[in-house]
Amino acid sequence: MDIALRPVHDSDLPVFFRQSNDPEALRMAAFTPQDPADRDRFDAHWAHIRSSPQIVVRTVLADGDVAGHVSVYGEPGEREVTYWVDRAHWGKGIATTALRALLTEVTERPLYARVAADNTGSRRVLEHCGFEVSAHASGYAPARGAEIAELVLTLDT
Repeated sequence: MDIALRPVHDSDLPVFFRQSNDPEALRMAAFTPQDPADRDRFDAHWAHIRSSPQIVVRTVLADGDVAGHVSVYGEPGEREVTYWVDRAHWGKGIATTALRALLTEVTERPLYARVAADNTGSRRVLEHCGFEVSAHASGYAPARGAEIAELVLTLDT
């Protein structure tokens, strides 16, 4: 499978919106918008992401199809990675390949990531990319309607 990153196009946004409303993916991600089906809020969020010079965001392509997105955001010294891959593509190494590609583009360190403690797939992606668990925390997860355990992972080199 050919995995590539490119800048986000307007035509990607309806795909991202559909992907971000998958109930199983929402539950797994846990830390999601309060109302993922709010299209106006989604559009405003993506307008901010795409206009911010501090955010590096890329569309993930798998064999030419939009499979998700990957990004780095935040203030220097506190920057975090995040990604979303359509559930139809889980377990194929797409998230790992995409995150590795982004990490060659964004070379500043340290970088951080947060993941629901029970999201073993996402934790595996991060660890395959060199992130290590650096802290345990808890936070309110809108997709689960509860406070849950989360892991903070760090990439230092």
